[in-house]
Amino acid sequence: MTTAAQAQSLPTVGVEATIDERRRGLSWSEGRASVSGDAALTLGVIEIDARVAALRDSVRHDGAGAVADLGAAIVTDAGSVQLRGRAIGHVFAGAARGMDYAEFGGDARYSLGPVELTAGALYAPPQRAIGGSNLYLSAQAVAGIPATPFTLVGGVGRSSGAVDDAARADRLRPGGTYTDWRLGVEHTTGPLTLALDYVGTDLNDDRAVSAIGDRRHSGDRILGRVRFAF
Repeated sequence: MTTAAQAQSLPTVGVEATIDERRRGLSWSEGRASVSGDAALTLGVIEIDARVAALRDSVRHDGAGAVADLGAAIVTDAGSVQLRGRAIGHVFAGAARGMDYAEFGGDARYSLGPVELTAGALYAPPQRAIGGSNLYLSAQAVAGIPATPFTLVGGVGRSSGAVDDAARADRLRPGGTYTDWRLGVEHTTGPLTLALDYVGTDLNDDRAVSAIGDRRHSGDRILGRVRFAF
């Protein structure tokens, strides 16, 4: 039996506040502060998680006031690499039109001492809410600094996909295929984590974007976050 198969945990719950709810370099909260709550449970090879975040009447999500991300994953070990297959549903509250969509994919994670490397892919098949399909490829490195409460985080991602409705496709890919990145540092003491991130995209150009693409909130930004887990 693998390590993942033997794993089981009590539910973990967290609350977080951030100056901007950014995902893949794009603001989901109109460039304004957001609060969220999350919970996760591991049962053998099954991981279940949920997160609810305030969106502040997001233009990107057609006026939605909040989003619930509901996920489930199957985890297994292949030697020193942990493999995860995952499904996520994004459910939006308060949107003027149907904005819900789903993604499927997975990742591979390798740990060596305090360093953890992850490569992943998430694919949203063609759906009216996102104007086609969306493929997100990502890579991330996390490195704990020995004998300190600090952790360094770096990552890069690439969004692409097919377009059925150009206006709606701008929701997740303003103006088409783009790249995003993140560099950050986290300080954790007990249940409290303080974090500072620099996030950005290569969308600072003259490509045409529909209103739902929310160009104002797709550029570089420094983010502060506070999280409490229990």
